[in-house]
Amino acid sequence: MNKTATTDLIANFIQSAIDASTEGFAELQRSALAEMFSCVPSQINYVLSTRFSPERGFSVESRRGGGGYIRIAKVHESARESVMNALDSLGDAADATAAETTLRNLSESGVLDKLTARMMIAATGNSALKSLEGEQRDQIRASILKHMLVSYVSE
Repeated sequence: MNKTATTDLIANFIQSAIDASTEGFAELQRSALAEMFSCVPSQINYVLSTRFSPERGFSVESRRGGGGYIRIAKVHESARESVMNALDSLGDAADATAAETTLRNLSESGVLDKLTARMMIAATGNSALKSLEGEQRDQIRASILKHMLVSYVSE
């Protein structure tokens, strides 16, 4: 099985464990997951950092040592909190991929509707900002994105 397929299986397993939990979180052992999916523990870390990051609306707590576990929880935030967290993660510059990922995550979490997210992706894409050069393009993209998101959640 290739790495991408294994990564997807691990992510789906973790998501299912969270969804099935009455407490709203899943407690899993990294070593048990690695054994279950016949992979190295670092692949579990990769899945956690890419699929269950704070930017995607998750909290991951790790306890190491004998009987250590990983606690993964979906964080329920208001739309305003989600946007503010997204803004904090953007920084002063954002490439097209970072902007698109941020907007898709906000759409998937229900903060932005799909049409609004698509329009914002188009407005911050490289083709819309093609007359600008590298670093300046990324700074202006971040500024435009921040202004759009703040306007979206402002009253």
